Amino acid sequence: MATITDVAKEANVSVATVSRVLNKKNSVKPETVERVQKAIEKLSFEPN
Repeated sequence: MATITDVAKEANVSVATVSRVLNKKNSVKPETVERVQKAIEKLSFEPN
């Protein structure tokens, strides 16, 4: 099972950035959101 750290590494961003994307914060660039979402899909990440 993938972790938030795995997603961050795959998307080449910080764990905090992945958290911001998951919590739908508006402070993340759309390009970064897309990278994180692709990593989430690729790794089949499911938040707790």
